[in-house]
Amino acid sequence: MLQMEKTKTNDWLAKAEQSVLFTANRPNMVIERGEGMYLWDMEGKRYLDFVGGWAVASLGHSPKVLADALTRQAATLVHASPGFHNQPMIAFAELLTRISCMDKVFFGSSGAEANESAIKLARKHGAVHLDGAYEIIAISGGFHGRTLATMSASGKPQWESLFAPKVDGFKHVPINDLDACFAAVTNKTCAIMLELVQGEGGVHSVSESYLYGLRKICDMYGMLLIVDEIQTGMGRTGKLFAYEHYGIEPDVLTVGKGIGGGFPLSAMLTKAKYDLFEPGDQGGTYTGAPLAMAAGLAVVGELLDRNLAENADQQGRYLKGRLQLLASRFPVSGIRGKGLLLAFDVPEGRAAELAAAALQEGLLINALGASTIRLVPPLIVTKEHIDEMLAILTRVLSSFK
Repeated sequence: MLQMEKTKTNDWLAKAEQSVLFTANRPNMVIERGEGMYLWDMEGKRYLDFVGGWAVASLGHSPKVLADALTRQAATLVHASPGFHNQPMIAFAELLTRISCMDKVFFGSSGAEANESAIKLARKHGAVHLDGAYEIIAISGGFHGRTLATMSASGKPQWESLFAPKVDGFKHVPINDLDACFAAVTNKTCAIMLELVQGEGGVHSVSESYLYGLRKICDMYGMLLIVDEIQTGMGRTGKLFAYEHYGIEPDVLTVGKGIGGGFPLSAMLTKAKYDLFEPGDQGGTYTGAPLAMAAGLAVVGELLDRNLAENADQQGRYLKGRLQLLASRFPVSGIRGKGLLLAFDVPEGRAAELAAAALQEGLLINALGASTIRLVPPLIVTKEHIDEMLAILTRVLSSFK
Protein backbone atom coordinates (compact mmCIF):
# COMPACT_ATOMS: atom_id res chain seq x y z
CA MET A 1 0.00 0.00 0.00
CA LEU A 2 2.81 2.42 0.91
CA GLN A 3 4.53 1.84 -2.44
CA MET A 4 1.23 2.45 -4.23
CA GLU A 5 0.79 5.76 -2.39
CA LYS A 6 4.39 6.70 -3.18
CA THR A 7 3.67 6.11 -6.85
CA LYS A 8 0.60 8.34 -6.59
CA THR A 9 2.73 11.07 -5.00
CA ASN A 10 5.30 10.84 -7.77
CA ASP A 11 2.55 11.09 -10.37
CA TRP A 12 1.24 14.27 -8.79
CA LEU A 13 4.74 15.74 -8.47
CA ALA A 14 5.31 15.03 -12.17
CA LYS A 15 2.10 16.90 -12.98
CA ALA A 16 3.24 19.81 -10.80
CA GLU A 17 6.58 19.91 -12.62
CA GLN A 18 4.71 20.13 -15.89
CA SER A 19 2.01 22.67 -15.06
CA VAL A 20 2.79 24.67 -11.88
CA LEU A 21 4.91 27.79 -12.38
CA PHE A 22 8.14 27.52 -10.38
CA THR A 23 8.34 30.11 -7.61
CA ALA A 24 9.67 28.09 -4.65
CA ASN A 25 11.73 25.04 -3.74
CA ARG A 26 9.18 22.63 -2.34
CA PRO A 27 9.90 19.20 -0.78
CA ASN A 28 8.92 16.04 -2.66
CA MET A 29 5.62 15.55 -0.88
CA VAL A 30 1.98 16.45 -1.52
CA ILE A 31 -0.12 17.58 1.43
CA GLU A 32 -3.54 15.94 1.31
CA ARG A 33 -5.40 16.91 4.45
CA GLY A 34 -5.16 18.66 7.79
CA GLU A 35 -6.82 18.56 11.17
CA GLY A 36 -6.00 20.67 14.20
CA MET A 37 -2.24 20.82 14.74
CA TYR A 38 -1.43 18.19 12.11
CA LEU A 39 -1.06 17.76 8.35
CA TRP A 40 -0.93 14.50 6.38
CA ASP A 41 0.70 13.88 3.01
CA MET A 42 -0.53 11.51 0.31
CA GLU A 43 1.48 8.66 1.81
CA GLY A 44 -0.34 9.01 5.11
CA LYS A 45 2.64 10.48 6.97
CA ARG A 46 1.64 12.89 9.74
CA TYR A 47 3.39 16.21 10.45
CA LEU A 48 3.14 18.32 13.59
CA ASP A 49 2.75 21.85 12.22
CA PHE A 50 4.74 24.63 13.88
CA VAL A 51 4.62 26.76 10.73
CA GLY A 52 0.84 27.09 10.55
CA GLY A 53 0.79 28.07 6.90
CA TRP A 54 3.11 30.97 7.77
CA ALA A 55 0.95 32.12 10.72
CA VAL A 56 -2.29 31.67 8.76
CA ALA A 57 -3.90 28.61 10.42
CA SER A 58 -4.83 30.45 13.60
CA LEU A 59 -7.53 27.90 14.52
CA GLY A 60 -5.54 24.93 13.27
CA HIS A 61 -6.29 23.01 10.10
CA SER A 62 -9.82 22.53 8.76
CA PRO A 63 -11.58 24.01 11.80
CA LYS A 64 -15.25 23.06 11.90
CA VAL A 65 -16.39 26.60 12.69
CA LEU A 66 -14.84 27.84 9.44
CA ALA A 67 -16.16 24.96 7.34
CA ASP A 68 -19.66 25.47 8.73
CA ALA A 69 -19.59 29.23 8.11
CA LEU A 70 -18.46 28.77 4.51
CA THR A 71 -21.12 26.15 3.88
CA ARG A 72 -23.92 28.33 5.27
CA GLN A 73 -22.83 31.44 3.40
CA ALA A 74 -22.20 29.62 0.12
CA ALA A 75 -25.82 28.48 0.17
CA THR A 76 -27.01 32.09 0.61
CA LEU A 77 -24.72 34.51 -1.24
CA VAL A 78 -21.16 33.99 -2.47
CA HIS A 79 -20.59 37.24 -4.34
CA ALA A 80 -22.70 40.25 -5.29
CA SER A 81 -20.14 42.89 -6.43
CA PRO A 82 -18.11 45.39 -4.43
CA GLY A 83 -20.61 47.99 -5.60
CA PHE A 84 -23.14 46.79 -3.00
CA HIS A 85 -23.23 46.42 0.76
CA ASN A 86 -23.84 42.96 2.17
CA GLN A 87 -24.73 41.91 5.70
CA PRO A 88 -21.60 39.87 6.52
CA MET A 89 -19.38 42.75 5.36
CA ILE A 90 -21.14 45.26 7.60
CA ALA A 91 -21.15 42.86 10.56
CA PHE A 92 -17.45 42.04 10.17
CA ALA A 93 -16.43 45.68 9.83
CA GLU A 94 -18.41 46.47 12.98
CA LEU A 95 -16.69 43.64 14.85
CA LEU A 96 -13.18 44.70 13.81
CA THR A 97 -13.73 48.33 14.79
CA ARG A 98 -15.22 47.25 18.11
CA ILE A 99 -12.22 45.12 19.11
CA SER A 100 -9.55 47.55 17.85
CA CYS A 101 -8.80 51.25 18.22
CA MET A 102 -9.94 51.91 14.64
CA ASP A 103 -13.14 53.28 13.08
CA LYS A 104 -13.20 52.26 9.41
CA VAL A 105 -12.28 49.10 7.46
CA PHE A 106 -11.29 48.27 3.88
CA PHE A 107 -11.23 44.55 3.06
CA GLY A 108 -8.82 42.71 0.77
CA SER A 109 -7.70 39.19 0.00
CA SER A 110 -3.99 39.27 0.93
CA GLY A 111 -1.61 41.05 3.26
CA ALA A 112 0.08 42.75 0.35
CA GLU A 113 -3.28 44.12 -0.80
CA ALA A 114 -4.00 45.53 2.66
CA ASN A 115 -0.55 47.13 2.82
CA GLU A 116 -0.91 48.52 -0.70
CA SER A 117 -4.14 50.12 0.50
CA ALA A 118 -2.32 51.63 3.47
CA ILE A 119 0.36 53.07 1.18
CA LYS A 120 -2.29 54.60 -1.07
CA LEU A 121 -4.13 56.07 1.93
CA ALA A 122 -0.89 57.59 3.23
CA ARG A 123 -0.23 59.22 -0.14
CA LYS A 124 -3.84 60.44 -0.29
CA HIS A 125 -3.32 61.99 3.15
CA GLY A 126 -0.13 63.59 1.89
CA ALA A 127 -1.91 64.99 -1.16
CA VAL A 128 -4.84 66.35 0.85
CA HIS A 129 -3.18 67.52 4.06
CA LEU A 130 0.61 67.70 3.57
CA ASP A 131 1.10 69.71 0.37
CA GLY A 132 1.63 66.66 -1.80
CA ALA A 133 3.99 64.71 0.48
CA TYR A 134 4.33 61.13 -0.73
CA GLU A 135 7.42 59.53 0.82
CA ILE A 136 7.10 56.77 3.42
CA ILE A 137 9.81 55.84 5.90
CA ALA A 138 10.05 52.07 6.38
CA ILE A 139 12.35 49.81 8.37
CA SER A 140 15.32 47.78 7.16
CA GLY A 141 14.54 44.08 7.46
CA GLY A 142 10.80 44.69 7.26
CA PHE A 143 8.46 42.76 5.00
CA HIS A 144 5.19 44.13 3.62
CA GLY A 145 4.32 41.96 0.63
CA ARG A 146 5.18 41.07 -2.96
CA THR A 147 3.44 43.65 -5.12
CA LEU A 148 5.84 46.18 -6.62
CA ALA A 149 4.86 48.85 -4.09
CA THR A 150 4.98 46.57 -1.06
CA MET A 151 8.30 45.08 -2.21
CA SER A 152 9.60 48.63 -2.45
CA ALA A 153 8.36 49.30 1.08
CA SER A 154 9.98 46.10 2.36
CA GLY A 155 13.52 46.36 3.67
CA LYS A 156 14.93 43.09 2.30
CA PRO A 157 18.45 43.70 0.90
CA GLN A 158 18.09 40.89 -1.67
CA TRP A 159 15.13 42.72 -3.20
CA GLU A 160 16.92 46.02 -3.84
CA SER A 161 17.58 45.32 -7.52
CA LEU A 162 14.78 42.80 -8.14
CA PHE A 163 12.12 43.88 -10.67
CA ALA A 164 13.73 47.29 -11.08
CA PRO A 165 12.83 50.06 -11.28
CA LYS A 166 11.20 50.02 -7.89
CA VAL A 167 8.27 52.21 -6.90
CA ASP A 168 9.73 55.54 -5.82
CA GLY A 169 9.10 57.18 -2.48
CA PHE A 170 10.39 54.81 0.19
CA LYS A 171 13.27 55.40 2.61
CA HIS A 172 14.64 52.68 4.88
CA VAL A 173 16.16 53.20 8.31
CA PRO A 174 17.48 50.70 10.90
CA ILE A 175 15.06 49.22 13.41
CA ASN A 176 15.06 50.86 16.86
CA ASP A 177 17.19 53.81 15.64
CA LEU A 178 15.02 56.83 16.37
CA ASP A 179 17.69 59.34 15.37
CA ALA A 180 17.99 57.78 11.92
CA CYS A 181 14.24 57.91 11.46
CA PHE A 182 14.03 61.52 12.57
CA ALA A 183 16.85 62.45 10.20
CA ALA A 184 15.00 60.82 7.30
CA VAL A 185 11.91 63.03 7.71
CA THR A 186 11.50 65.79 5.12
CA ASN A 187 8.63 67.93 3.88
CA LYS A 188 7.91 65.09 1.43
CA THR A 189 7.27 62.51 4.19
CA CYS A 190 3.65 61.44 4.68
CA ALA A 191 3.99 58.32 6.85
CA ILE A 192 6.14 55.88 8.81
CA MET A 193 5.38 52.20 8.17
CA LEU A 194 6.62 49.26 10.23
CA GLU A 195 6.00 45.85 11.77
CA LEU A 196 6.16 45.79 15.56
CA VAL A 197 7.73 42.34 15.37
CA GLN A 198 9.52 41.69 12.09
CA GLY A 199 8.33 38.24 11.09
CA GLU A 200 10.20 37.53 7.85
CA GLY A 201 13.07 39.72 9.03
CA GLY A 202 14.05 37.34 11.83
CA VAL A 203 11.48 38.01 14.60
CA HIS A 204 12.95 41.24 15.89
CA SER A 205 10.74 43.52 18.02
CA VAL A 206 10.69 47.29 18.25
CA SER A 207 11.31 48.77 21.68
CA GLU A 208 8.64 50.65 23.59
CA SER A 209 10.66 53.87 23.67
CA TYR A 210 11.31 53.66 19.92
CA LEU A 211 7.64 53.23 19.03
CA TYR A 212 6.69 56.03 21.41
CA GLY A 213 9.22 58.23 19.62
CA LEU A 214 7.77 57.34 16.22
CA ARG A 215 4.31 58.24 17.48
CA LYS A 216 5.63 61.63 18.62
CA ILE A 217 7.34 62.27 15.26
CA CYS A 218 4.14 61.50 13.37
CA ASP A 219 2.11 63.74 15.67
CA MET A 220 4.65 66.53 15.32
CA TYR A 221 4.55 66.55 11.52
CA GLY A 222 1.00 65.36 10.89
CA MET A 223 2.19 62.10 9.32
CA LEU A 224 0.48 58.72 9.51
CA LEU A 225 1.84 55.91 11.66
CA ILE A 226 1.12 52.68 9.77
CA VAL A 227 1.47 49.45 11.73
CA ASP A 228 1.64 46.27 9.66
CA GLU A 229 0.06 43.50 11.75
CA ILE A 230 -0.43 41.03 8.92
CA GLN A 231 1.57 38.48 10.91
CA THR A 232 1.31 39.82 14.46
CA GLY A 233 -2.43 40.55 14.59
CA MET A 234 -5.34 38.36 15.66
CA GLY A 235 -3.80 37.08 18.90
CA ARG A 236 -0.47 35.90 17.52
CA THR A 237 1.71 37.85 19.99
CA GLY A 238 -0.35 37.14 23.11
CA LYS A 239 -2.64 40.13 22.67
CA LEU A 240 -5.29 40.61 20.03
CA PHE A 241 -3.06 43.21 18.33
CA ALA A 242 0.66 43.75 18.89
CA TYR A 243 0.25 47.51 19.35
CA GLU A 244 -1.50 46.72 22.64
CA HIS A 245 1.87 45.69 24.09
CA TYR A 246 3.14 49.24 23.67
CA GLY A 247 0.43 51.60 24.88
CA ILE A 248 0.17 53.61 21.65
CA GLU A 249 -2.37 53.67 18.84
CA PRO A 250 -1.45 53.68 15.15
CA ASP A 251 -3.33 55.72 12.55
CA VAL A 252 -3.53 52.82 10.11
CA LEU A 253 -3.50 49.10 10.92
CA THR A 254 -3.25 46.20 8.49
CA VAL A 255 -4.23 42.62 9.33
CA GLY A 256 -4.26 39.39 7.37
CA LYS A 257 -3.02 35.79 7.67
CA GLY A 258 -4.75 34.52 10.83
CA ILE A 259 -7.83 36.71 10.31
CA GLY A 260 -9.24 34.19 7.83
CA GLY A 261 -7.87 31.00 9.34
CA GLY A 262 -6.77 29.85 5.89
CA PHE A 263 -9.37 31.62 3.75
CA PRO A 264 -7.76 34.45 1.72
CA LEU A 265 -8.65 37.58 3.67
CA SER A 266 -7.09 40.82 4.86
CA ALA A 267 -8.12 44.26 6.05
CA MET A 268 -6.83 47.79 6.36
CA LEU A 269 -8.25 49.72 9.30
CA THR A 270 -7.95 53.42 10.01
CA LYS A 271 -9.30 56.28 12.09
CA ALA A 272 -12.43 58.08 10.89
CA LYS A 273 -10.51 61.29 10.17
CA TYR A 274 -8.47 59.44 7.52
CA ASP A 275 -11.56 58.27 5.60
CA LEU A 276 -10.20 60.14 2.56
CA PHE A 277 -10.69 58.01 -0.54
CA GLU A 278 -12.97 59.27 -3.30
CA PRO A 279 -14.98 56.88 -5.51
CA GLY A 280 -12.54 55.18 -7.86
CA ASP A 281 -9.46 55.79 -5.67
CA GLN A 282 -9.51 52.32 -4.14
CA GLY A 283 -11.41 49.09 -4.63
CA GLY A 284 -11.15 45.51 -5.81
CA THR A 285 -13.38 42.84 -7.30
CA TYR A 286 -13.42 40.75 -4.11
CA THR A 287 -13.54 43.61 -1.62
CA GLY A 288 -15.93 42.62 1.15
CA ALA A 289 -17.19 39.52 -0.67
CA PRO A 290 -19.82 37.74 1.48
CA LEU A 291 -18.03 34.39 1.54
CA ALA A 292 -14.81 35.93 2.84
CA MET A 293 -16.70 38.05 5.35
CA ALA A 294 -18.46 34.99 6.73
CA ALA A 295 -15.10 33.29 7.08
CA GLY A 296 -13.64 36.25 8.93
CA LEU A 297 -16.62 36.56 11.26
CA ALA A 298 -16.37 32.88 12.16
CA VAL A 299 -12.61 32.88 12.70
CA VAL A 300 -12.36 36.10 14.69
CA GLY A 301 -15.44 35.16 16.69
CA GLU A 302 -13.82 31.86 17.62
CA LEU A 303 -10.55 33.59 18.53
CA LEU A 304 -12.47 35.84 20.90
CA ASP A 305 -14.76 33.15 22.34
CA ARG A 306 -11.84 30.83 23.12
CA ASN A 307 -9.55 33.67 24.24
CA LEU A 308 -6.80 32.32 22.00
CA ALA A 309 -4.70 35.46 22.44
CA GLU A 310 -4.32 34.48 26.11
CA ASN A 311 -3.47 30.93 25.07
CA ALA A 312 -0.80 32.32 22.73
CA ASP A 313 0.69 34.25 25.63
CA GLN A 314 0.69 31.27 28.02
CA GLN A 315 1.93 28.72 25.51
CA GLY A 316 4.52 31.14 24.17
CA ARG A 317 5.95 31.62 27.65
CA TYR A 318 6.05 27.86 28.16
CA LEU A 319 7.72 27.30 24.79
CA LYS A 320 10.31 30.00 25.47
CA GLY A 321 11.17 28.42 28.79
CA ARG A 322 11.57 24.98 27.25
CA LEU A 323 13.75 26.41 24.47
CA GLN A 324 15.98 27.97 27.14
CA LEU A 325 16.48 24.51 28.63
CA LEU A 326 17.28 23.18 25.16
CA ALA A 327 19.88 25.94 24.75
CA SER A 328 21.79 24.54 27.73
CA ARG A 329 22.40 21.31 25.79
CA PHE A 330 22.64 22.34 22.15
CA PRO A 331 23.92 25.30 20.07
CA VAL A 332 20.61 27.16 20.27
CA SER A 333 20.71 30.89 21.07
CA GLY A 334 18.92 34.20 20.62
CA ILE A 335 15.50 32.96 21.73
CA ARG A 336 13.11 35.83 21.09
CA GLY A 337 9.64 36.98 20.06
CA LYS A 338 6.22 37.51 21.58
CA GLY A 339 3.43 35.00 22.15
CA LEU A 340 3.49 32.38 19.42
CA LEU A 341 5.71 34.33 17.05
CA LEU A 342 9.08 33.05 18.21
CA ALA A 343 12.53 32.40 16.80
CA PHE A 344 15.93 31.09 17.80
CA ASP A 345 19.35 30.96 16.18
CA VAL A 346 21.49 27.98 15.28
CA PRO A 347 25.08 27.93 13.96
CA GLU A 348 25.48 29.84 10.69
CA GLY A 349 24.36 27.90 7.66
CA ARG A 350 22.53 25.15 9.60
CA ALA A 351 18.93 26.46 9.74
CA ALA A 352 17.75 24.96 6.45
CA GLU A 353 19.47 21.67 7.31
CA LEU A 354 17.72 21.58 10.68
CA ALA A 355 14.31 22.32 9.15
CA ALA A 356 14.83 19.60 6.52
CA ALA A 357 15.82 17.06 9.16
CA ALA A 358 12.80 17.98 11.26
CA LEU A 359 10.56 17.49 8.23
CA GLN A 360 11.83 13.94 7.87
CA GLU A 361 10.92 13.34 11.51
CA GLY A 362 7.39 14.69 11.04
CA LEU A 363 7.84 18.26 12.31
CA LEU A 364 7.29 21.45 10.32
CA ILE A 365 9.45 24.42 11.32
CA ASN A 366 10.54 27.43 9.26
CA ALA A 367 14.13 28.33 8.40
CA LEU A 368 14.61 32.08 8.04
CA GLY A 369 17.89 32.70 6.28
CA ALA A 370 21.02 30.80 7.16
CA SER A 371 20.82 30.71 10.94
CA THR A 372 17.30 31.40 12.22
CA ILE A 373 14.38 29.07 12.93
CA ARG A 374 10.90 30.60 13.26
CA LEU A 375 8.03 28.96 15.17
CA VAL A 376 4.48 30.11 14.38
CA PRO A 377 2.12 27.28 15.35
CA PRO A 378 -1.67 27.56 15.32
CA LEU A 379 -3.02 29.43 18.32
CA ILE A 380 -4.77 26.27 19.55
CA VAL A 381 -1.41 24.69 20.47
CA THR A 382 -1.19 23.01 23.88
CA LYS A 383 1.68 22.09 26.20
CA GLU A 384 1.36 18.52 24.95
CA HIS A 385 1.94 19.68 21.37
CA ILE A 386 4.92 21.77 22.50
CA ASP A 387 6.39 18.81 24.36
CA GLU A 388 5.93 16.65 21.26
CA MET A 389 7.62 19.28 19.12
CA LEU A 390 10.56 19.63 21.50
CA ALA A 391 11.03 15.87 21.69
CA ILE A 392 11.40 15.76 17.89
CA LEU A 393 13.62 18.83 17.86
CA THR A 394 15.85 17.33 20.56
CA ARG A 395 16.17 14.14 18.55
CA VAL A 396 17.14 16.09 15.43
CA LEU A 397 19.62 18.31 17.26
CA SER A 398 21.19 15.26 18.86
CA SER A 399 21.94 13.84 15.43
CA PHE A 400 23.72 17.00 14.25
CA LYS A 401 27.50 16.82 14.03
